[in-house]
Amino acid sequence: MSQVDGSYDCITKSPMGDQKSVFTVSSDGGSFTGQNAGGMGSLDVENGKVDGNKLTWTMNMKVPMPMTLECEATVDGDVLTGTIKAGAFGSMAMNGTRQA
Repeated sequence: MSQVDGSYDCITKSPMGDQKSVFTVSSDGGSFTGQNAGGMGSLDVENGKVDGNKLTWTMNMKVPMPMTLECEATVDGDVLTGTIKAGAFGSMAMNGTRQA
């Protein structure tokens, strides 16, 4: 099990206010799968890559509009700090804590 694996209780600072979600990471060597599940549904991780404690991935959002989200995060201990780039909406901060 890698240092990045687990489920994280996250908050993303979106233009529509704080969005709570649970972000799961399951790594396999240099790649990972998972999902970000929140009040607006669940988005699957695509193109998930692991480089040490750094994660990069994309997610295809369907609502409120179709958009590819470009995401990156760093895991430090049990804390996840990241950024989600949402096209014209710019970058949103994503912060999380690993579930016990």
